[in-house]
Amino acid sequence: MSRLPRDPEVEAIVAAYRADLEADGRYAKHPVTSPARAFLVRVGVEGWSQMSLAEQLALPGRDRRFVTWLIVSCRLQPTPEYLMLSRLASGQVAAWVHRDFHERFMTTAAELGFVSKTAELQWWAIAKVAALAGVAPARLTKRTLDHTRERLLATLGRVDADRPLRAVRLRARLHGAEMTLYHLGVVEAPPRLSHPDGSVLRASEWASVPPRLRATFEGYIEQMRLSLRPATMVGIEAELREFGSWVAREAPEVEAVADLRREHIERYKRYLAGRPARRAERLSKVTLRAHLGTLRTCFERLTEWDGEDTPTRVLMFAGDLPRLDDPLPRFIDDAAAAKLLRAAREHPDRFTRLMVEFLARTGLRRSEFLDLKIDSVVQIGSAYWLHVPLGKLRNDRYIPLHPQLKQLLDEWVAHRPSSLREPWLFMERGRRIAEGRVLSALASVTDAAGIGHVTPHQLRHTLATQAINRGMSLEAIAALLGHRSMRMTLVYAKIANRTVADEYFRVSEKVEALYDAPKELPASSEGAEMRKLRSEMHRRMLGNGYCARPVGLDCHFESICESCTYFQTTLEFRPILERQRDDAATKGQVGREKIFDGLLQRLDTQAKAS
Repeated sequence: MSRLPRDPEVEAIVAAYRADLEADGRYAKHPVTSPARAFLVRVGVEGWSQMSLAEQLALPGRDRRFVTWLIVSCRLQPTPEYLMLSRLASGQVAAWVHRDFHERFMTTAAELGFVSKTAELQWWAIAKVAALAGVAPARLTKRTLDHTRERLLATLGRVDADRPLRAVRLRARLHGAEMTLYHLGVVEAPPRLSHPDGSVLRASEWASVPPRLRATFEGYIEQMRLSLRPATMVGIEAELREFGSWVAREAPEVEAVADLRREHIERYKRYLAGRPARRAERLSKVTLRAHLGTLRTCFERLTEWDGEDTPTRVLMFAGDLPRLDDPLPRFIDDAAAAKLLRAAREHPDRFTRLMVEFLARTGLRRSEFLDLKIDSVVQIGSAYWLHVPLGKLRNDRYIPLHPQLKQLLDEWVAHRPSSLREPWLFMERGRRIAEGRVLSALASVTDAAGIGHVTPHQLRHTLATQAINRGMSLEAIAALLGHRSMRMTLVYAKIANRTVADEYFRVSEKVEALYDAPKELPASSEGAEMRKLRSEMHRRMLGNGYCARPVGLDCHFESICESCTYFQTTLEFRPILERQRDDAATKGQVGREKIFDGLLQRLDTQAKAS
């Protein structure tokens, strides 16, 4: 009996299937091309597409495996319902059909910091997207990925509404997979976290505002966008929209800015003071001042511009804005700062060690720290400097970089993946490190140090306070911190006003002399703890007083006075200076040893001259 001729199209598909199996080492153990041929003859690609979803899902396992290969190799177009309900091993099949790209994907994901299990789940998710789009994973585009992802998520919400976490997990895996595809050079832009679209709500609120008043406010907002930052304009637009909506509800007689009267402003102030905030019972004074300040500025500028709709009188005054408290900068003392740095240096996380040391030594704002780029460190002469980019005050600056910080930065850059396509210095898992990561990292260190809650800005205040207490000029502190005016820096002078301190202690000595208090209690009046404390103070006597530093706490400034240009000493203090020089030599503190050697040489010179 002669064999019937085989269909060339069927044989071409079977040959491609066999080639993929052989390349993956599967054909010798699993000779399945005969069932594949039988499926193509019996059902075919077109026949499968014309089946109902129930019929497609009811196919036997060997046919579903072949269908999976047809889908992954872009020979068959599935529906999103089939992809979500069939539980296909599309990721596994795609791994050996697109083996070269799968290896590149997994390698890049590992470099970005994803563990192998997470990267594999991301690959499975992207395989479903590519299957629905009918393209290979390496040929996905940003537009195709976004459109197909929303189709899958919408379908998942319909067919598996009882398990909403499935959609959450799928979205998270696709976000990570898209990040890997971006750094692989497949998609042209990094993924962005999606936020609820409030445009419909904003439009409806503006629609309730009287037309003429709305036109005036929208024209003002359009002009201000030309000179202010987008983030600032978000607040201004929301505050004017809230006022316009309030006018529409509570003052229907007002059709334009020209119709506003002082009584409307006073009523609105009472409304703001009583309305609840998003995360509190009432608006804070800072928020109230921002709302009312936006209104006052708007009315003043509309008057200055002399447009068609302007206030007919002065509506708001400086007294309408709540007066804010003016507290001194919050900082941590030297003992707490030392504990913080010790805890940071022992922390297992590389970013946490670098971040705490960096903020404590440079005084950078949190946003400035996160905005640093890979080329922020520059060498000028023999020293390294840090280029701080444009920040809060729209100015950039250069600050000297401590050698220890340079070493920590070098270690961070050495572990930075070479595949990253973004210029930011601080990145994890392919994306910029966010402010929340900084806050959580700092909280873990403060907990380990046992010093309570500390914010990144407190480290900035701490550095400035330490600097001014040790004689750094206000001009140098202003340059270090990036202050635009000396008024911003003078606040630290209130913390360490040396004139006040000197006058206070000088007068205190005279007041104590009036009472003729004994310098020292009788030995019989001292308890054991007092004697222990006094002996410790005598043991640690310095040339100009006593050191009350706890014994277990290292001091990085124990020779700060001796290195000052105003420090003077005489021969009677030579034994003390020699002991301090010997102590520095024992500890290996070369710089401190040189200071005391210089002082001893100066005494020798004075002795010879006399």
